[in-house]
Amino acid sequence: MDLHIIHTGNFKLDGGAMFGVVPKSLWSRTNTPDENNMCSWSMRCLLIEDGNRLILIDNGMGNKQDAKFFSHYYLHGEQSLDGSLKKAGFHPNDITDMFLTHLHFDHCGGSVDYAGDSNKKLTLHFPNAKYWSNADHWQWATEPNAREKASFLKENIQPIQESGQLAFVPINGASPFSAFDILTVDGHTEKQMIPKIKYKDKTIVFVADLLPSVGHIPLPYVMGYDTRPLQTLEEKAAFLKEAADHEYILFLEHDPIYECCTVKHTDKGVRLDKTFTLKEVLT
Repeated sequence: MDLHIIHTGNFKLDGGAMFGVVPKSLWSRTNTPDENNMCSWSMRCLLIEDGNRLILIDNGMGNKQDAKFFSHYYLHGEQSLDGSLKKAGFHPNDITDMFLTHLHFDHCGGSVDYAGDSNKKLTLHFPNAKYWSNADHWQWATEPNAREKASFLKENIQPIQESGQLAFVPINGASPFSAFDILTVDGHTEKQMIPKIKYKDKTIVFVADLLPSVGHIPLPYVMGYDTRPLQTLEEKAAFLKEAADHEYILFLEHDPIYECCTVKHTDKGVRLDKTFTLKEVLT
């Protein structure tokens, strides 16, 4: 098995929204805001080569939205989905499995493109891939609540179903992937899927929005975007204990600086242990 970071770019979100009830005087110690209180976040995805399967976990924001949309999120950086795939030696046509942790636009927007120069016809960016979600989250995203509706964009979701390439992971059943097991969590959104990758003698966890950055490790540091923040607290507590007990390597999708980290038990609870690059894990 080989692993590759597929960095799809950076964007900005309000620091207060990203840390909920935690005051700026505390969260700004790890995430420095700009003059508009916006913090930079990565969209760092992961490509898994496993035998004949080429599995991409999440795919960033994409590039099909209009200028007004991007003006809200300050897309920046030199990285891109296709550029990172090319750097790793691959093309979108090579992807066999597109695994979506959840269907918020910054995780699945690269799934779908406009065909050619048209801004009307939508087509799948990965034409040969199965697109993996789960039935509960799919229903949640296609019949959205008012709080999350702005994050579930029809143009990112409907073409997947219409293509016939949509597949559902069985919740609480066997993983359809030999490369990883799947943890589901419900605090951020219904049935977000967290891959727990078996790499040699290590467990690498793609933590997605269960733990957006190292700044979110303390339990009260919960995003204002989470639909069930008290459930996030419980899920984080259980997961971080397990991660510290078993020395999991946490792959950070949104941290603007750090790719990976470990956590440890302390007198103040589970806290950051070490940070490092994915390359350091693999060598």
